[in-house]
Amino acid sequence: MANTILVGAQWGDEGKGKIIDYLTDEADIVVRSQGGNNAGHTIVHGKEKFVLHLIPSGILRRGKTCVISNGVVVDPIALVAEIKGLRDRGVKVGGNLLLSDCAHLVMPWHRLLDEQREKHQGKNKIGTTKRGIGPAYGDKAARTGLRVGDLLDAKTFTAKFNRRLRENNAVLRSLGAKPVSAASTMRDYLAAADVLRPFITNTVVYLHEAMKQGKHLLFEGAQGTFLDLDHGTYPFVTSSNTTAGGACTGSGVPPHRMDTVMGVMKAYTTRVGEGPFVTEDNTVTSLLHSMGREFGATTGRARRCGWFDAVATRYASMVNGIDEIAITNLDGLDNVPALRVCTAYRLNGKKLDYPPTDATDWERCEPIYTDFPGWMKDTSGIREFSKLPLNARRYARALTDLTGAKLRIVSVGAGHDETIRL
Repeated sequence: MANTILVGAQWGDEGKGKIIDYLTDEADIVVRSQGGNNAGHTIVHGKEKFVLHLIPSGILRRGKTCVISNGVVVDPIALVAEIKGLRDRGVKVGGNLLLSDCAHLVMPWHRLLDEQREKHQGKNKIGTTKRGIGPAYGDKAARTGLRVGDLLDAKTFTAKFNRRLRENNAVLRSLGAKPVSAASTMRDYLAAADVLRPFITNTVVYLHEAMKQGKHLLFEGAQGTFLDLDHGTYPFVTSSNTTAGGACTGSGVPPHRMDTVMGVMKAYTTRVGEGPFVTEDNTVTSLLHSMGREFGATTGRARRCGWFDAVATRYASMVNGIDEIAITNLDGLDNVPALRVCTAYRLNGKKLDYPPTDATDWERCEPIYTDFPGWMKDTSGIREFSKLPLNARRYARALTDLTGAKLRIVSVGAGHDETIRL
């Protein structure tokens, strides 16, 4: 397997965790390059389900190394809890996990600021997970953030911590929030530092040395294309670059060392939080929720659901340079007699093949649909594309043709074996 970037081609929650787990068979190293513990990647191994937030999905596989690289923002308390949770379930977490010393830290004031900003936005709220991800990236851009490497020296960390604490507590008080406790926070973070110390290293050097040895890298994207800070439905986006370029800047691996970009997309469309969603449909939402599907792995929030939006995925293919596509949740449509696919938008009487850049305009777009017949047959036990119902094959081919990339994987269930490889 060549060095592969895996990205979400929609608004996140496309099933990237399952596809990463499947592709890990062919990789040596799995790399997280952006986002934080606002991500939730669900993996089913046998009868066990794991939900990972910071640790790459490859941690569940023997002989694989997982890297949390410099572009990730890390809540050390959450990471320690995730490590403990995995170890308690018999998963090895030791030399198979590396943490970049340049990754920025999520601090308690980031979480409180996230919460207060959402509260004060009122009806204009973004719909964040309130995990402090945005404020942490904000401090990174403002060059005032603390980094994982700072945890290695208690004296250095204490000095930087106290400077940032005074400023952020003043801001929190002005917003009517309770200030952060210095003593308890310092105690918790230094305790976390003791646990994380063996994992901390220069991951850029590690990855380049690994490539010299012929190791194959798999880059695990978090969130999705339309939550990208630059290319998404701004301001209803996350605070990092979720597109393929983010894998390069977030890991230190240059673009010319990337070989393949795989886009993951559901056979329908979902999004969590606020923002435009042209194909949102209450009938689709009710159907999927009644099946127990489409509830957030991180927050438990019910996802908004709708028909497949080929206008969005077409743009995602352009921005990411998607070579191959993995379609997930095809089985979610097994009992739908008639399907719709949005092939274009209409805005102010004009047909659009690509989405507008302004979220307000996007909100005003109307979908132009093409209808497809359903297949009304259980696909979960099928393991060969040629054995899928004819209408299911036609539907999958249509989605990839409209998106403009090659169909490589079709997922018909959450389990590792419930996967069709083309």
